[in-house]
Amino acid sequence: MAGQYTDYVLEVHNISKHFGGLTAVENVSYFVGKNEIKGLIGPNGAGKTTLFNLITGYLKPNSGKVYLNGVDITGDPPDKICRMGLSRTFQLTLIFPDMTVYDCIWVGLYSRRKRPWNLLFSRIERKGEIAEKVEEICHLVGLESRMDEVATDLSYGDQKILEIAMALSTDPVLLLLDEPTQGVSPKEAENIVALIQRLSQKMSIVLIEHDIDIVMRVCRTITVLNFGKVVAEGSCEEIASNSDVQKIYLGVEGT
Repeated sequence: MAGQYTDYVLEVHNISKHFGGLTAVENVSYFVGKNEIKGLIGPNGAGKTTLFNLITGYLKPNSGKVYLNGVDITGDPPDKICRMGLSRTFQLTLIFPDMTVYDCIWVGLYSRRKRPWNLLFSRIERKGEIAEKVEEICHLVGLESRMDEVATDLSYGDQKILEIAMALSTDPVLLLLDEPTQGVSPKEAENIVALIQRLSQKMSIVLIEHDIDIVMRVCRTITVLNFGKVVAEGSCEEIASNSDVQKIYLGVEGT
């Protein structure tokens, strides 16, 4: 079954997830347009990361459907969804700590082209198409001068950028970023923001971010979750002036 709205790269229809008696996500519908950058905000425990996990196959929904470019991906395994063009990062940075920047990205590129059981480190591949793509990604994210450094020698902000670079290695049409500036310095946060803005010209992006100023700067539209439900959606201006958002998310009464 194809998705209903072909203008959207991502369609989420009435998705719900329960853990025992706890409802983590309830009847959420969510749509992302082509080359759109969209914010997803809400207080801790609102269901943001759970929604990401449902979209990317790390959790299976109790009900509802997810479509990527009109194709039903509901409940598909994460590796299959990734190969179809949906990539993500995590709140806690996931990199290969003992590998170089170059090899961290190279693994993602190589695994996309080969079956997992054939994932062998052929140095010949480094000189071909994959090597060119690794260098292209490093240049795009600003790590071209650090390709031979071990990942753990990078600052935490650069590790966050490396994780984004690894996500880009799968050539996504949609990139989900989960708290990409969490725990980094203000200068590093600015570098990440600049990268997100560059990437938004090439692909659709959904951004979970605790820093509301960053969300307002880079996103065209914002969705607000609370207790697993969508409580508001609209432009940055509409969200900033929404009395329910001010009360529920920001903890103040609207005027």
